[in-house]
Parts: sequence; C-alpha cells; structure tokens
Amino acid sequence: MVGKQDLKLLGVVVSPFAIRARMALSMKGVSYEYVEEDLFNKSERLLKLNPVHKKVPVLIHNGKPMCESLVIVQYVDELFAGPSILPADPYERATARFWTAYVDSKLFPPLMGIVMAKTEDERAEKVTETLAAIAQMEEAFAKCSEGNAFFGGDSIGYLDIALGSLLFWFEAVRRMYGAEIIDASKAPLLAAWAERFGETAEAKEVVPEADEAVQYAYKLRAAYAAAAAK
Repeated sequence: MVGKQDLKLLGVVVSPFAIRARMALSMKGVSYEYVEEDLFNKSERLLKLNPVHKKVPVLIHNGKPMCESLVIVQYVDELFAGPSILPADPYERATARFWTAYVDSKLFPPLMGIVMAKTEDERAEKVTETLAAIAQMEEAFAKCSEGNAFFGGDSIGYLDIALGSLLFWFEAVRRMYGAEIIDASKAPLLAAWAERFGETAEAKEVVPEADEAVQYAYKLRAAYAAAAAK
C-alpha cells in the first residue's frame, strides 16, 4: 500500500512524451499536479530537475525527480495499484518494450522530420520513412493484439500509450502537409485501433486537439529558422 503521495508532473501539452506520463497516471487513478513548461524559455526548475536532457516530462515524487517518459510510465506501473500497463507475461512485456523502442527510434524521428524539413524533397523522404514504420506497426498490431482491440489486449497498455501519444501529431502533419500517416486502405488495423484509442477516457482526458500541435509546429520551425539565421 502506497502512502500519501506528493506528485508533480512537468510537461508540455503537445509533448507526446508528457502525454505518456499523464496517461499512465490517469490509468492508475492517481492525483497529481500538472505544471506546464515552456521549452522555448526553459525554467530554472526544469533545468535543475533534468540537467542532463533539459526536457519534459519530469515526474517529481515526494521531492525526488525522474525523467524520460518510458521510465516514468514503468515507475508509475510498478508503484501504484490499478490496471497493469505493461503485460504480466515476460515475453509479451519484452515484445511491448521492443516495439515501443521501435516507435521512438524509427517512427518519431522521421515524423518530426516531416515538420522540420527544409525542402519538399527532404519532406517527401521523411514521409516515406514514416510510412515504412507505420507498415511495420500494422504488422506488429496484427501479431501483438491477437484479435483484441488494443496492442495490450482488451484495454490500452504500454505500447498503446507509446504509439497513441503520437496520433494527434499524425493529424497535425496531415493538416499542414497533406500527408496521411495512417491510411485506412493501407493500414486498416491501425486505423481502427486509432479510432478506438481516441475514444478511451485516458486519451480524452489528456490528448490535445491537432490544431494545438499545428500551432506549436509553426512556432518550432520559426524558432529553428531564427537560430539558424544568427
């Protein structure tokens, strides 16, 4: 039994990594204080609590900080009662971790590359890379879900959170550049999964509208352009 908790989470509303942490806390029914950070003007608090990466999310538990979204998700899963986020079976747990690492190394970088591309040729290349990763995730869903609604079974789990936290950025990219990241004609299983994920209580609670990501993307591009011009 966990005693009284003092929990604060530093995040950015459009950060998929902060969303992962928020969804994990929501799944466990844990109360916490959410603190919005400005990554364009990082606070002394953030720099002190995460001096290595200087990024969000940062979970502060009884005064002790921890960083990195997946570390936080696993910590929350181990510490608090409630539905399990990681699978109980060791092989399924390892598989979920493998595909989550794939999302972070092979899907997220080219997705952000679409947003930050300097030329149309570069953007097209990043779209191709992103769609190749989505094709792999379509196959992964067919194997991992075993006919269930989510990667984690009948309810969302570790891999669902990892990939689902990117869905509103997929829509933002579509609105900005016309790139359909999950095309129902090419990835029907993922398309149906994405619809179900968006309807979960946890997603509705913390996932922002795609327009917020669009606005943030333009701000991010402007900041990089200004820095490059110096």
